[in-house]
Amino acid sequence: MLHVLLGEDDFSIRQALEEIKKGIGDATALMSNTTSLDGRQVTTDQLQAACDAVPFLADKRLVIVEGLLERFEPGGRDNRRKPSRQQGNKQEEFKAIADAVKRVPQFTELVLIGGRISDRNPLLRELSAVARVRAFPLLKEPQLRQWIEKRVAAAGGSISPQAVGLLVRFVGNDLWIMAGEVDKLVLFAGGRSIEEADIKAVVSYAQEASVFSMVDAILEGRAAAAQGLLQQLLKQGAAPAHLLVMLSRQVRIIFQIREMRGRRMTRNEIQNRLGLTSDFVLRKAWEQADRYTPSRLRAVYHRLLEADLSIKTGKYDGELALSILVAELGQRGAVSA
Repeated sequence: MLHVLLGEDDFSIRQALEEIKKGIGDATALMSNTTSLDGRQVTTDQLQAACDAVPFLADKRLVIVEGLLERFEPGGRDNRRKPSRQQGNKQEEFKAIADAVKRVPQFTELVLIGGRISDRNPLLRELSAVARVRAFPLLKEPQLRQWIEKRVAAAGGSISPQAVGLLVRFVGNDLWIMAGEVDKLVLFAGGRSIEEADIKAVVSYAQEASVFSMVDAILEGRAAAAQGLLQQLLKQGAAPAHLLVMLSRQVRIIFQIREMRGRRMTRNEIQNRLGLTSDFVLRKAWEQADRYTPSRLRAVYHRLLEADLSIKTGKYDGELALSILVAELGQRGAVSA
């Protein structure tokens, strides 16, 4: 069977993948019958071979492919102004992969995982008729509030509406962070209702998560959102100098990940080289490295250094320097400098 899991809500996608795994059968047998492929580089022959391999001492095998749909996303850098011969090769590649995917044997569960994929994606259109397609967009505030309440209730706790609202403002719609914070809050409350004071006492990733969101907003050209996140962080007591350091650190990490991936270093090698002990920090930076050009990252980093210098020389105070920086960078977005 063919499954397509799409969207920016990576937490829900991983949960859906776990559901698929549970539906296949024995977890121990599945360990030796699971293949994960990088869809950005996989060839048709490699994909076909993985899907056609007979399960070992089991009824089913699982093949997970991430990034394949992105290869055929219209309007991407790979699809712009290519010579006709390359366009023809791309079309042949598309047909071969589409045919291979549609010929998946009955004993194979094939899961394609993608991020933000448009309805115009030719591979998605081709497979929609034969695949189970599920979309996982980021939750809006009403749905996020419901998600929090359900997770708290499932853990045997309760939470006030005011606490839910504050948690949403602190953490945002990254469910990886939210799930961890909710679980900690339930334990901290110890059977009583979770209140606003508990959120302020327990939520450890709130500022870091907001900084990641602000980096995204800056590089994606969402100036108003970036300014809103900045003001939120300042109101929470974040020092301007600390925010500037966190922003600079995140942009530097993103750039280093791009550079090391270009040298074909593995994820573990990159994590060790950067000294990152937090899987959350690595995962967020890895996702951001896919979206931003090196020239744009260099331009942002140099502008951060200029802002730091303006604060240290007394040209601007910290809050004003950050506000100018965020407004300027947010207007330019993630285009090449």
